[in-house]
Amino acid sequence: MFSSPGDIAFYILSIPVYYYGLIMAISLLSGVTLASFIAGRFYSDVNPEVIYDIAPHVIIGAIIGARIYYCLLSYQYFGKNPIEIFQIWHGGISIHGGIIGGLIAGVIYAKRHKLPVLKLCDIFSYGLILGQAIGRWGNFFNSEAFGTPTDNFLKLYIPIYKRPLEYMQYNYFHPTFLYESILDLCIFLIMFFIIRKHTKGVDGLVFFSYLILYSNARIIVEQVRIDSVASVFGMPVAIFASVLIILISIIALFVIRLRNENQ
Repeated sequence: MFSSPGDIAFYILSIPVYYYGLIMAISLLSGVTLASFIAGRFYSDVNPEVIYDIAPHVIIGAIIGARIYYCLLSYQYFGKNPIEIFQIWHGGISIHGGIIGGLIAGVIYAKRHKLPVLKLCDIFSYGLILGQAIGRWGNFFNSEAFGTPTDNFLKLYIPIYKRPLEYMQYNYFHPTFLYESILDLCIFLIMFFIIRKHTKGVDGLVFFSYLILYSNARIIVEQVRIDSVASVFGMPVAIFASVLIILISIIALFVIRLRNENQ
């Protein structure tokens, strides 16, 4: 059993510094550093410095996309509390929105500077999945993104003011943030030690494989989570989006393979 120590890490001149922000900063720095290492170690035709040039654009695009996506799904709440749209340190971002926003920003930058889009997507995929694994711990400190009540050895204590009304009588819940963090680390290992070695010379395969693997992991975790902000046809939006991403990625892999064989 474990529980969050609270969302505030420390104060600087009476100004609170939140764990969520610290975790996000660590995850972003780790992801960019890893992507730069991958570029320098395994992509001889890509200057690692390019990763640091494009990273701020991708990060800003991802943060904006992640927040907009989340706020749109929770429009009833944020419509009544618009000022909280900008209070991102309280949590409330969506990885699906982050992927979309970061991808759009990255593609625009790459096109303007005549850089290989799919190759850069492959490189950033490693940093992205590592960043996700680390970033999920921000949910722990905010006591959010938890699952159904449980009494197993990994049970997570959730303060009463953080619990949904229908679960007020329960103290312990599935730490779904931890499940997803572990799955993300497993995906990174699969990408680095298996997929990377079998996709050399074919740009885009790593990126779309990452999307498929992560989307499947998200579908698994969503079976336990109870904090879905919206549904489509009775299905949590996260599952609907994940299924859609899987289908698009499978088609993309097929097209890439077919184009590579023709060449």
